[in-house]
Amino acid sequence: MSMNLITLQYMVASVCFIQALKGLSHPTSSRRGNLFGMAGMGLAIITTMMLVFQLSSEIASTGIGFVVVGLLIGGSIGTLMARRVEMTKMPELVAFMHSMIGLAAVFIAIAAVVEPQSLGIVAAMTDPIPAGNRLELFLGAAIGAITFSGSVIAFGKLSGKYRFRLFQGAPVAFRGQHLINLAIGLAILGLGLVYSLTGNVSAFAMLLVLAFVIGVLIIIPIGGADMPVVVSMLNSYSGWAAAGIGFSLNNSMLIIAGSLVGSSGAILSYIMCKAMNRSFINVILGGFGAEAGAAGPASAQQERNVKSGSADDAAFLLANADSVIIVPGYGLAVARAQHALMELAEKLSHAGVTVKFAIHPVAGRMPGHMNVLLAEAEVPYEQVFEMDDINAEFGQTDVVLVLGANDVVNPAAKTDPHSPIAGMPILDAYKARTVIVNKRSMASGYAGLDNELFYMDKTMMVFGDARKVIEDMVKAVE
Repeated sequence: MSMNLITLQYMVASVCFIQALKGLSHPTSSRRGNLFGMAGMGLAIITTMMLVFQLSSEIASTGIGFVVVGLLIGGSIGTLMARRVEMTKMPELVAFMHSMIGLAAVFIAIAAVVEPQSLGIVAAMTDPIPAGNRLELFLGAAIGAITFSGSVIAFGKLSGKYRFRLFQGAPVAFRGQHLINLAIGLAILGLGLVYSLTGNVSAFAMLLVLAFVIGVLIIIPIGGADMPVVVSMLNSYSGWAAAGIGFSLNNSMLIIAGSLVGSSGAILSYIMCKAMNRSFINVILGGFGAEAGAAGPASAQQERNVKSGSADDAAFLLANADSVIIVPGYGLAVARAQHALMELAEKLSHAGVTVKFAIHPVAGRMPGHMNVLLAEAEVPYEQVFEMDDINAEFGQTDVVLVLGANDVVNPAAKTDPHSPIAGMPILDAYKARTVIVNKRSMASGYAGLDNELFYMDKTMMVFGDARKVIEDMVKAVE
């Protein structure tokens, strides 16, 4: 098998990855994007195995069995997890996948440092690893270690079921935290330079340990409100870790795929920060979560009065409206109410009501969470609108139905310059003629803030599990 053919196949796989990213940029083309991604990855795996046979038939004959077993085990576990995962657990699955990519980069880097000749970096065991390769191994291993430990913490925070304090959704801060992070970061850079210049294996081992530590420290001060940014940020890290290892192995496919993931994740992180009116540095330093936690006026929520109603009352308002905008939030995902919501939307549409869905960029616990949720319930794509496309319509809308959303519809972002979320773009639900909000209780959202929308005269609160409430609305509409 010629190297030209292998290069061509890698190029085709790279084009598939680019098409996958293009397809995943919009819900209507997301399925096609997934198919391109799977085809590209499948071709990349096959080509890599062909390359191994091409370079060393001896290594291929002795190691191919381990590769096949690894593929079978990994593929089986991945298939099982994908089939069993609930929509509410999807962010946790994504964090878990990021951690595995980071750990894989670390293991490959360790193997390259210990036995560079086995990976074709040097001709013989006694030959020193070139300085350029040592720099690449340092960067790939350090980023991979940060990705792994950071993703583990993100997994725990997203899960919300572990009592260990580091896994709690609230920010974890302590005195001198930023100075410690700075000192560890400088130590990692120093040790990385030492390894790159001298090849000292002890320096490499020490920087790995510190990288695992700082991965924990940069994620624990970030609160639940910023989890969408954390997920996209770790996605970017995993890509750069893979790219760094790709340079060390001289594998163009790994470099291209890692660069695509790294750059797209960085862009998405920027978009998420812009959607929250936060700087990326502030999110990394945990500033958003710390401010929000201090601002949450829990006592004020209990002292103020709200207007509440039943599911029948809400159904009456919806059925007699000409236009309805539905704002889904994470509470909808927790209740697994997307299919009941789709049934309600169909009932209203058949009754002559114009129904639209409004999606905020950071709704849910990862980017695109609400889009995926509605797609699972087969909500027509033409009824789903992003914030910038639908915000102008709220002022002419009869009824807005908010389901499990909180911070993304909080008017304080526009009306209170002292609010921690001041300036954050929101869905303008408060401009509608009537607002119906479904929540389990008056508890604050991830930002820990009271929501002025709940206390407006035009707002009716319907308390209860979203699925039960929506099912009761469906019956009432009938």
